[in-house]
Amino acid sequence: MFVEENHFYFMKDSYFRDFPEAGLMPNKIIVNNAVHDRPAYFALRDSTDPEILWFIPISSKISKYKRIAEEKKRKFGRCDTIVFGDILGHECAFLIQNMCPITSRYIENEYMDHNHYPVRIPYRLEKTLSKKVRRILLLEGQGKRITFSNVMKIKHDMLERAKTSKAPSA
Repeated sequence: MFVEENHFYFMKDSYFRDFPEAGLMPNKIIVNNAVHDRPAYFALRDSTDPEILWFIPISSKISKYKRIAEEKKRKFGRCDTIVFGDILGHECAFLIQNMCPITSRYIENEYMDHNHYPVRIPYRLEKTLSKKVRRILLLEGQGKRITFSNVMKIKHDMLERAKTSKAPSA
């Protein structure tokens, strides 16, 4: 599957089995007795390894995350781990604090609108997310834990899995 940066995708269940330490939200929920792909993740390409994408989950629980963001701003003077923006006319929270590394192997499908076009966000929001994610990854790379899971360990383990699956058999 060809995966584009700054698009939204859904994960395969195998990611949750292979990386349970990621501590992510459940993959699918039931709405009106029908299974829906959830949550959707916003994809950003890793700056050091093009095989890796950073998936940022989105949530519609705006009041919950606005309270958390305000508390972080009071405590630290800023909040780089939660960003708010519109998706398909609805405000959503981009949860950088819950982001995770992924490869195309674990991507189920792309999030499409009702006309079957890829869901997109404004360029300005893309740039804000990219800037904050790069800052968080820099801090994580320095050994500071900002995200809920150990994303650098997961990235390392994911790259190791990719190497062993590409290795020729003896």
